[in-house]
Amino acid sequence: MTVTDMPASGAVATGGGTAASVRRRSIFLRRPFFTMALLVTLAFVACALFAPWLAPYDPLAQSIEAMMMPPSATHLLGTDSFGKDILSRIIFGARTALLIGLVSVVLGAIGGLVLGVAAGLATGWLQWALLRLIDSILALPSLILAVALIAILGQGVDKVILAVGFSLIGPFARTVRSDVLQVKAQLFIEAAGLMGLSQMTIVRRHILPNVVFPLMVQVTIRVSEAILVSSSLSFLGIGVTPPTPDWGLMIAEGRGFVSFAAWMSGMPGMALALLLIALAIVGDGVREEFDPKLKRAR
Repeated sequence: MTVTDMPASGAVATGGGTAASVRRRSIFLRRPFFTMALLVTLAFVACALFAPWLAPYDPLAQSIEAMMMPPSATHLLGTDSFGKDILSRIIFGARTALLIGLVSVVLGAIGGLVLGVAAGLATGWLQWALLRLIDSILALPSLILAVALIAILGQGVDKVILAVGFSLIGPFARTVRSDVLQVKAQLFIEAAGLMGLSQMTIVRRHILPNVVFPLMVQVTIRVSEAILVSSSLSFLGIGVTPPTPDWGLMIAEGRGFVSFAAWMSGMPGMALALLLIALAIVGDGVREEFDPKLKRAR
């Protein structure tokens, strides 16, 4: 290679790096649906954070004069059978939905991380027992398992969080165990063992950093599932207790009046569907952009 060739190759490398950085920065331009879904999700997050200032009425205030009022200038989305403003309850319901969704997924991810790492590292009868535990959690759908746990724990927001979080431990544990097995097969893990490092040191320095990021990608995908399960529990009457503003409760309360007051169930149902669709698109976008497995497949 001549001296005059070296700057040219350096320019090509720099140009490739610049092009790659431009592609990374333009994720919002390359994925318009992801961008719109992210904006919708942030709007719901803003409603949850600033609900007391955004809601036009007290979500628990009842009014006999305003019972089952259709959407109007006074009540933009109408009122329910107790005269409570539906828009205010939807705004406060976003706080309940996101609280349950985020906290339960974090609990499920922590439990799945511990169980998955243990199952991936264990051998013999302990490995068999941990695998059977994961299989038993995965054997039942999340909703059915959450219903069974609610029957034991009781109703309430905190009980719903625990029930939904436990039902998500199985999927997280399966993902983490798969990643742990892949990392264990790498040569640098064998080299770390030959250097005399303890197993806990290897887990802390080499295994956890390689499984936590894929787990965080899964967290973004599972939030919508957690919100759907919690809303389903409330719809069945065994989740969040009245008069807490909750979309599942609102849909259940309005189903008896759907023939002549469709807004009672329709408005919270539309809010729930919009948030779930937005979260699903955001989760898929994050997975396609940052999941190492998909990058290797490409």
